[in-house]
Amino acid sequence: MFKKFFRYLILGLGLYALIATLVIVFYKDDPQAMIWQDREAYNKRYIEKLKIEDTATLNSVLEYLGSPDLTFAKRDEDQVWQIVFYRTQHKTSDGITTIDECTGLLFKNGQLILWGSSAYDQYLKPG
Repeated sequence: MFKKFFRYLILGLGLYALIATLVIVFYKDDPQAMIWQDREAYNKRYIEKLKIEDTATLNSVLEYLGSPDLTFAKRDEDQVWQIVFYRTQHKTSDGITTIDECTGLLFKNGQLILWGSSAYDQYLKPG
């Protein structure tokens, strides 16, 4: 009786570990399905981990974080500048996301070159 119980216990724990591992490995977070507080934290964690050596592209950021809260683009001769803003801190409960509640990621020709508070200032500079 004890052997049978022990066998089922080990089998159950093994099955649980297998399912948990599969979920962790294959389940991708969907920022669009998160409540705003979770998405804010998710965006902040991702942006804090960015490194300039990683050469992130606009497409890879969009794939990971989903659509941005705010976005602007301009063309300067043969350069395309894009800045996308993801909400990373809550300021006012008014239902409107503003730039001061977001962190900007600046892309030049699709390559991430700068993020944080100075990204928008760099985007606004002429030429």
